Amino acid sequence: MTQETPRLHKTYHRSKTVAVMFLCLFVFAILMGRLVYLMVFQSEYYTMRAKELHERERSIKAARGRIIDANGKVLADNKTVCTISVIHSQITDKEEVIAVLCKELGLSEEYVRKRVEKYSSIEKIKSNVDKSIGDAIRSYDLDGVKVDEDYKRYYPYDSLGSKVLGFTGGDNQGIIGLEVIYEEYLQGEAGTILTVTDAKGVEVAEEGEERVEPVEGQDLYVSLDMNIQSYATQLAMQTMETKEADSVSILVMNPQNGEILAMVNVPEFNLNDPYTLPDTLDTSSLSEEKKQELLNGMWRNSCINDTYEPGSTFKIVTAAAGLESGAVKPSDTFNCPGFIMVEDRRIRCHKVGGHGAEDFVQGTMNSCNPVFITVGLRIGVENYYSYFKQFGLLDRTGIDLPGEAGTIMHNVENIGPVELATISFGQSFQITPIQLAVTASSIVNGGRRVTPHFGVKVADADGNNNHIFSYPVRDNVVSAETSETMRYILEQVVAEGSGKNGAVEGYRVGGKTATSQTLPRGSGKYIASFLGFAPADNPQILAVAIINNPQGTYYGGQIAAPVVRQLFENILPYLEKMDYNRT
Repeated sequence: MTQETPRLHKTYHRSKTVAVMFLCLFVFAILMGRLVYLMVFQSEYYTMRAKELHERERSIKAARGRIIDANGKVLADNKTVCTISVIHSQITDKEEVIAVLCKELGLSEEYVRKRVEKYSSIEKIKSNVDKSIGDAIRSYDLDGVKVDEDYKRYYPYDSLGSKVLGFTGGDNQGIIGLEVIYEEYLQGEAGTILTVTDAKGVEVAEEGEERVEPVEGQDLYVSLDMNIQSYATQLAMQTMETKEADSVSILVMNPQNGEILAMVNVPEFNLNDPYTLPDTLDTSSLSEEKKQELLNGMWRNSCINDTYEPGSTFKIVTAAAGLESGAVKPSDTFNCPGFIMVEDRRIRCHKVGGHGAEDFVQGTMNSCNPVFITVGLRIGVENYYSYFKQFGLLDRTGIDLPGEAGTIMHNVENIGPVELATISFGQSFQITPIQLAVTASSIVNGGRRVTPHFGVKVADADGNNNHIFSYPVRDNVVSAETSETMRYILEQVVAEGSGKNGAVEGYRVGGKTATSQTLPRGSGKYIASFLGFAPADNPQILAVAIINNPQGTYYGGQIAAPVVRQLFENILPYLEKMDYNRT
């Protein structure tokens, strides 16, 4: 017994030693496995992390895609500018840096010193600095001062199409207009400048810079024609001044495909200085909130953002609904004594003495309210409302601009005979000018409701098409027969009726005048408008002119129709030469 005890202890210790060895080997295997995993499979990741600890990153703005008109003219471009920054750890002469930046950038010493003395990896002093100034700062060769070139949006034609094109912010992102709608195509991808630093954050000169080049944005080609836009703007400005109006809008589009050739809303604003209010406004005592409100108003595109009572131009819709439903035929006769009674309400015609006996075509030529009220009542509330829907008037047009307003219309259950009567001649509801233009287009183009738009395609800098845009079209809004009849009737309106001031020698023009009172009633403010199209038998161009609160004469046939006539006199020969097709 006494001889076996040591042997047992030896066996026990041997087993313990073996167990410890296996445990050590197991742990070692795990550590080796982990090491292999980190060194082989995760080496790239940790190399990058280590590199990041000693790298400083500066962004390089991408050149934004241009906006190009129907004839290849650049409407929105880029201008090379500089961003001035400082790196605190690299500055060797703080006072010299402050003095130079104050002098060249025109900034206060307090502002610059605060940023120069700030302990940060990099501190931006000023962006969008003119390149010549950036080059001047670079020539001082100041330690810790970085001059990086980037891009600023530049609009060669200043205010032309301002409320359509829109503008960009300090970060080169779209704010309003086409700039924001097509942001994903225009913006491009930013690049970076990477510099290696030591443990103190000082750049290692020997390592140089690593650049990741930015990717330019794509060019946006639009249907807007700068020549037509320029003339329409000139015409609108002249009209606003001579009629002392609050504003004037002119819209020109192709009724066959929805391409918009011009959209003018005067007064416009300077795209290269979009945050400056007109000199006529005294802004010294205004709060920032009030200034912003005025800026928002200055940027509004009345053709799509604002609604109004269309007045007699809407008789186009009532006439089409009447013909389509069978409620009226061109040969139907009416009698206008100067008013019509609807329930207990007397609704007068614009001609106090009345038009007497007239058929439907003559009633349209005369823009006779009693005729259209009669047609509306014949159609009936439910049926008229269904045509309102059929024509797309309760939906937005889908135009490629932000902030499109919707139609303001009674619910069908709230429409009585009086409401129906006033709706029939374009009052007691509100639509946008673009809605009127699109709906009228569908009535005269054979019955197709097109989507109004500017965007045609996007392409790279070499002109290679990357994407061609397509837009919905809804057929059978009205029958081909109704459309043909409406073209004939509206041509007579211009040839011999209330729209004769819109006639253009040598061309067949159709159209409709309107004079509507702004709300509230009795304000004494009116909107004069005219919608015209040509050629009347096969419309290729449609235009709407809206004059808001003209002084003196305010009838659409007298002051709005001549605007469209002058527009057509100039652009119809031009469009003929272009064969109406510039895409």
